[in-house]
Parts: sequence; C-alpha cells; structure tokens
Amino acid sequence: MSLYAIADLHLSLGSDKPMDVFAGWDGYVDRLTDNWRRLVTDEDTVVIAGDVSWGMSLETAKPDFAFLNALPGRKLILKGNHDYWWNTRRKMDLFFEENGFSTLRIVHNDAVEVDGRFAVCGSRGWFFDAEDEDQKVLLREAGRLRASIGAAKRTGLRPAVFLHYPPVFRGQVCEEIWQVLLDEQIDRCYYGHVHAAGIRSAFCGEKDGIELRLISCDSLGFCPLLVD
Repeated sequence: MSLYAIADLHLSLGSDKPMDVFAGWDGYVDRLTDNWRRLVTDEDTVVIAGDVSWGMSLETAKPDFAFLNALPGRKLILKGNHDYWWNTRRKMDLFFEENGFSTLRIVHNDAVEVDGRFAVCGSRGWFFDAEDEDQKVLLREAGRLRASIGAAKRTGLRPAVFLHYPPVFRGQVCEEIWQVLLDEQIDRCYYGHVHAAGIRSAFCGEKDGIELRLISCDSLGFCPLLVD
C-alpha cells in the first residue's frame, strides 16, 4: 500500500483543449496511463494536486473523471487554478456518487487518512506575488491550508501536505502560505503548477526545515511520484 502524487494532468477527453500541442506533451495520456498502470495498484493512493481537467463544468469533465476512475488506486483530488469544473463540496461528492466514480475523493478543508500512516491535506495555495486585490483570496487559501493541516493532525497521523501553487519560486516566497507550513511544523510539501522552462527554476530541496518537491505532470515525465 503506497502513496503516490502527481499534478497538472490537464485532461481534455471531453473538451477540445489537447495538451499535445505543447512541446514534450505528445501522447501524454497514453504515457500517463502506461506509467500509472505499471506502478500503481488498487491498494495504493494517488494524490492529484490540481489542474485535473480542462472541463468547464462537472458534466464536461465527466470523461476525464471516468478515465481517472478506471485507473488503479484511490485518487485524492485538490483544486488547481484551471479546475473550472470545481463546485461546492456537496455537488462534487454527489456527482461522483451518481456516476459511480468510487475511486475519486475531493480534499477540501479536510484531510484523508492513508493506510494508517499519513493524513493527506493541503489547498490550492496562491501566487507568491499576489496583488492587493488578490490578498483576500490568498488569506482564504492560507486559512484553508491551516484548517486542512489541523484536520490531518487530529487524526494522529503524519500530515502529507500538497499545494497546487509553489510556495517558493525563483527566490520568492509566498509568505502567508509559508508561515502556515512553518507554524504547523510541516517537514515535507509537494506542489505543481510549474511547467516547461519554469521547471528549471522550480525549488526542489530543503528550506527552513521543509523539503519541497515539484510534482507537475511534465516535470515527472508523466509518471506518478512515490511519496512513501
């Protein structure tokens, strides 16, 4: 029973926005499928840290959810900046239930226990250089992160923290998000959002006692990363 992670699948099986047009993304769905099936079993859990589908609604994202549901393992989904299908928790849970997507689970303001070892938690996060008009969103995301980590800690298990936006990038820090990680004494954090040439600028390593790792799909070669 293993825990894997990946972000930024950008699936478009129900919409016309294929990622194959970008360099390095040719045949990415087949590559992702092959790698996933080679590594992940039905007993494993995979965290998907945002940007799951280009669908503009739950209904248009349905083929993407069906694709994920058919892959091995349980999938824990966090919100990304391009997840326009995202809705209220009740509507998302009901949609998954009505469509038989039994291997999919939303993580939002809460935490999910994994094999008695980890409690998966996190939030979307926000830009490190948020403008004044974005401060309300940033503070809300910091609050959601703190609430999610709190829920993880109440399980008595080790929090496994995931963000969509990087808390550190090109020497700049999203202070509000970073302070939550420091206050809660988090020692590892995984994030996505960064692609293409930006991958070379992504911070992967230790800062202030926190180990950071980029898990965007193309940075991992479309292969889920083994967390534990």
